[in-house]
Amino acid sequence: MRIAFFDAKGYDKPSFEKYADEAGITIKFYETKLCEDTVTLARGCDGVCVFVNDEVSATVIDMLLEEGCKFIALRCAGYNNVDLKHLNGRMPVFHVPAYSPHSVAEHAMAMLLTSIRRIHKAYIRTRDFNFSLNGMTGFDLHSKTVGIVGTGKIGRCFIDICRGFGMKILAYDKYPADIPDVTYVDTDTLFRESDIISLHCPLMKDTYHMIDENAIEKMKKRAIIINTSRGALIDARALLSAIKERRIGGACLDVYEEESDFFFEDFSNHIVEDDILTRLISMPNVIVTSHQAFLTEEALDNIAQTTVENITAFMNGETLKNTVSI
Repeated sequence: MRIAFFDAKGYDKPSFEKYADEAGITIKFYETKLCEDTVTLARGCDGVCVFVNDEVSATVIDMLLEEGCKFIALRCAGYNNVDLKHLNGRMPVFHVPAYSPHSVAEHAMAMLLTSIRRIHKAYIRTRDFNFSLNGMTGFDLHSKTVGIVGTGKIGRCFIDICRGFGMKILAYDKYPADIPDVTYVDTDTLFRESDIISLHCPLMKDTYHMIDENAIEKMKKRAIIINTSRGALIDARALLSAIKERRIGGACLDVYEEESDFFFEDFSNHIVEDDILTRLISMPNVIVTSHQAFLTEEALDNIAQTTVENITAFMNGETLKNTVSI
């Protein structure tokens, strides 16, 4: 079994090599992303392993089938970058539905605390031996209301963290669960009453730009928005306008609508041409991390193990537990 592994980074290789060797799978690592121009790298391989910013469009799918690929293995939970409708079941797609929900939930809280307690600013100041506290006033999380959109595994981990801070918890989910001390409400109520809004839902047709101009108009002026899910849940242009006009308190973004052109790469010596991204990063009340919420040792190990188990099950003709479909 030979696998073409796209968008490979140094942190991917150790755990994948360990589990692949044990399973007798040969992995060819490519730093480039999968797209129409690179799909021929999968020639002679039984399948491809892709990540969130790889392009698995209709054209790419047709080309993969022409190259003889038999499956697509996603090493992530989301699959909005795969044209499942065009694929139409012609080969299986499997993903990693839960690798370490704690890693993402903890990162969301880390960004929130960094933002509201000005930790990022304090770090820069004290390195210059500036110990002034001017402009560093934050606020308590205790007794604040947090609105959580999506109460799957990650959302529930974030709920547990927020509960530890003594926060009131509102939630929205198409499929509400029985979670103690959590009040399910509609999105309008959640936007209107929450001091912090954290997104933990997949990107689908009905969640695309769920945070838009209309949603922002319903929010409190000091509301903080957190997104560790998918960038296109938020209309980035509307968010920038709201930040500039001081209509919300701030944003903590681990994902961005047009991130595929920039995230996971070093642009420190280049001019970034995305004006919305550069202006968001320049705002004092916006924190941007480069889709790193998943990046813990535990999560990387779980991702590799589950991905290789998915491939091995396919090889052996076993029942595929983690397939995705329309």
